[in-house]
Amino acid sequence: MNSLQVSHYMTGKSLSFKKQMTIEAAVEILLESHQIGGPVVDAAGRVIGWLSEQDCLAKMLEATYYCELVALVEDVMVNEALTVKGEMSIVDLAQLMLKTPPKIYPVVDDEDRYIGLISRKNVLAGMNVQIAKC
Repeated sequence: MNSLQVSHYMTGKSLSFKKQMTIEAAVEILLESHQIGGPVVDAAGRVIGWLSEQDCLAKMLEATYYCELVALVEDVMVNEALTVKGEMSIVDLAQLMLKTPPKIYPVVDDEDRYIGLISRKNVLAGMNVQIAKC
């Protein structure tokens, strides 16, 4: 069962944002990563929020209409990001994902420092590997 830990199926730190980053720069990162969102981290690498495509959409629409963009990540990010620990079982995470809306979670260490991302697709892949061993 140790092979079913989040840390074994997560992706690395594929993207993150700083709260003082412009929305335009954050959107470029999102588009390049093909992710739907990512954690906002402080200087110590701790997760302090979450930024999603949806968070950026209103500001980008406003910028398109007025031809100017002055918003920062901190203006639109969600301040409370749901995180999971690397030692968590993907079975437990799958059960959590059935009850809560996030499709992707930042994975943190014991000091809440960002170490990776895990998505529903990663969880499904991990369970699929486990089922193949049965």
